[in-house]
Amino acid sequence: MYENLKTQNIDNIADFIDLRSDTVTKPDAQLREVMAAADVGDDVYGDDPNVNALQQEMADKLGKEAGLFLPSSTQSNLVAMLTHNARGDEILVGRKYHIFKYEAGGAAVLGGLTYDPLPVQEDGGLNPDDIHAAIKPDDTHFPNSKTLVLENTNSGQAISMERTKAAIDAGRAHDLNLHLDGARMFNACVKLGVDAAAMAAPFDSINICLSKGLGAPVGAVLVGSNDFIKQAQRWRKMLGGGMRQAGIIAAAGRFALHNYVDDLAEDHRRTKVLADALNETGRYDVTYQDNQTNMLFVHLDKERAKKLGAHMRDNKIIISAGTESRIVLHRNIDDNQLDQIISAFKSFNG
Repeated sequence: MYENLKTQNIDNIADFIDLRSDTVTKPDAQLREVMAAADVGDDVYGDDPNVNALQQEMADKLGKEAGLFLPSSTQSNLVAMLTHNARGDEILVGRKYHIFKYEAGGAAVLGGLTYDPLPVQEDGGLNPDDIHAAIKPDDTHFPNSKTLVLENTNSGQAISMERTKAAIDAGRAHDLNLHLDGARMFNACVKLGVDAAAMAAPFDSINICLSKGLGAPVGAVLVGSNDFIKQAQRWRKMLGGGMRQAGIIAAAGRFALHNYVDDLAEDHRRTKVLADALNETGRYDVTYQDNQTNMLFVHLDKERAKKLGAHMRDNKIIISAGTESRIVLHRNIDDNQLDQIISAFKSFNG
């Protein structure tokens, strides 16, 4: 998934349309101006006005008491796990979810926690029966089942409130802590037409990424109760996540939160246009379901995937070419670029 550009012989990324992720977005002139003009202070002392405002604004938007600004969603999720759990406790999580698959096993390595990865259903959600079955008995042979982690979106799929509620009810039946990895939660809110506070309401903690769909350069916010965030702040410090004059990047997060959420609908629209265009060719095996947001997946054999990657580079487009190529639309892709992308896919004869 994370390809080094040098392996693709790409020297100047600015010349290319980049479809590897929505993390690749560049701040526009307006966002750079906001960052340059940001009021700052030492956040470790609690003095940075933009960090303080971002934390509270995100908490208010999600209907929680407090928030904590962190450098990344990976650290945000890790801090949440360390706050919810003690060494030896167990996390129930989807096998395909980011916190299990793409965060280097941090909760196990640094927190002494264990994972029980559960099957992820076709719509990206978890089956309540699998949650019930995964709960360990009160027996010294087993870890304590302590926290249930859900994700929305998963692989670009907006998981319905009905599916989410069923999983939450299963978790609550066993007194589990509930954490939502909502790195792209606002994509899910826009797709489903659900208010952010309503989606966040059942969870004890939620991670929001600022540098994915929202298009800020860096950062994440973890929200929860006052007591939870107070404990989380200690873990952030221990993990090296305390930053000083962080208002420069927090200001970008604030601007994105207040101005870019509605724009996500355009990313979703363009993704559907691309999926329809690829399907119309009859030459691509495309995964795009009704609950998809800003991602689709193209399935190819290894040799054809390699040729497609080279073909797209020749057309000034970067993709993560593989047997399952993830194509991600984002705020730096406009309709003219979408036309170029479609033309490049249509002209591929490999």
